[in-house]
Amino acid sequence: MQAALNIIGEDLVKVEQQFRKDLESDVPLIRKVGEYVLSSGGKRVRPALLLLAARLCGYQGDKAVPLASVVEFIHTATLLHDDVVDSATLRRGLASANTLWGNEASVLVGDFLFSKSFSLMVGVGSLDILRVLSSATTVIAEGEVMQLLCTGEIDLSEDRYIGVVRSKTAILMSAACEAGAILGNASSVRQKALADFGMSLGIAFQLMDDTLDYIATEEDFGKSIGHDLEEGKITLPLIHTLRHCSATERSAIEAVVEKDEMTLDEFRHVSGLVKQYGGIAYTVDAARGYINECRSQLDVFEATPVASAMLGLADYVVTRNH
Repeated sequence: MQAALNIIGEDLVKVEQQFRKDLESDVPLIRKVGEYVLSSGGKRVRPALLLLAARLCGYQGDKAVPLASVVEFIHTATLLHDDVVDSATLRRGLASANTLWGNEASVLVGDFLFSKSFSLMVGVGSLDILRVLSSATTVIAEGEVMQLLCTGEIDLSEDRYIGVVRSKTAILMSAACEAGAILGNASSVRQKALADFGMSLGIAFQLMDDTLDYIATEEDFGKSIGHDLEEGKITLPLIHTLRHCSATERSAIEAVVEKDEMTLDEFRHVSGLVKQYGGIAYTVDAARGYINECRSQLDVFEATPVASAMLGLADYVVTRNH
């Protein structure tokens, strides 16, 4: 991560300044909620990916920073909507926006951020970038609905789950990388390589998130541990466990998944089974597999400090604890 910051640190500061500018509204609550969420300590992986991809493709213009801001706006809009759908109380270690201002304000400010993103995209003046990012937002919405349909589905397959992850999480990282490549007038081969890199990275990122729900502390993770399980979300550590546990253990897990509220003992029992059957190790190995794909996807580029920084960012994804 540090290698990336050494290269794009100044641009990321400008991205933060761009947020403030883009949040201007005659409605004070929009700015208040937007600034709260945007300044609550996100890792800025998506803007960083766009900035690095643009640099990797030789871009030296002034549109990368505004576009990186757009990508984080889209991400923030999805977080606001996610927390309402999930009834989340914590986000990045702080009270979630819906806890402070209510579900209605969170949804509506999320809508503002989405719509503002599109007007900002138009300002960049590239139909190709508009196509990539607008397509990504459509896929994200589909991913949200797919996840809703999969909630509580004890027989959810690994392939179907990865499909949800591709749509809900990884597509925006893929679009960020592809948009950076388009800015740099990269060849179609390099555009695809960077889009694929972002997709693999995004899947790995979500898989590591899945493990943190079982093993992190709330202080490290920044949101309630066990929340996925309580919400009935069947993620990869649990999918693997359900494939290997006994029928009695499976019934016990199913009972917890179906409950509206989960006790600490119930969470400990299920997380103990996940560890016992290697669900965490299996998921981490899967994430590492996607990071290995990232390495081969950048083979079409020369070995430069920027390429190395992108791979460093990929490695950070599988070593982070929050």
